[in-house]
Amino acid sequence: MQTLETRFEEGISRYKEGESAEALLPTFKDICAQAPKNSAAQTCLAWLYLLADKPNAGYKAAQRAVKLAPKDPQARINLAIALLETGKSGVREQIDMVSQVLFAVDELKSEVQENFEEGLRRKPNWKSLKRVQKWLFDS
Repeated sequence: MQTLETRFEEGISRYKEGESAEALLPTFKDICAQAPKNSAAQTCLAWLYLLADKPNAGYKAAQRAVKLAPKDPQARINLAIALLETGKSGVREQIDMVSQVLFAVDELKSEVQENFEEGLRRKPNWKSLKRVQKWLFDS
């Protein structure tokens, strides 16, 4: 029997190898169901939902991730994208929070940049992702 941590790491590896968001969603949904307080898993789940064009589910997972890890920039980026894609308000607040964290912690900048690039490789016409990226890095 695999631990949740092992399954999480395997899911991340499968993602990095190019497995589709749709194929990975059941794994991450299951991990989040068994470990609802795991912010990293919730953040991944939100990202996968957004990649799979399921913004409402992505919004819910992103909300949980931000609640569990309010200082995680990727959780807030996912929430900002989900807010844009569902037409909800509150995007600016998320962008401001992420900007503050990225300004304070330089190492996170390259990680966040890589996530944007990865998202655009998988979904080249992702308008919401491009808007959030522009707000964070073209200011």
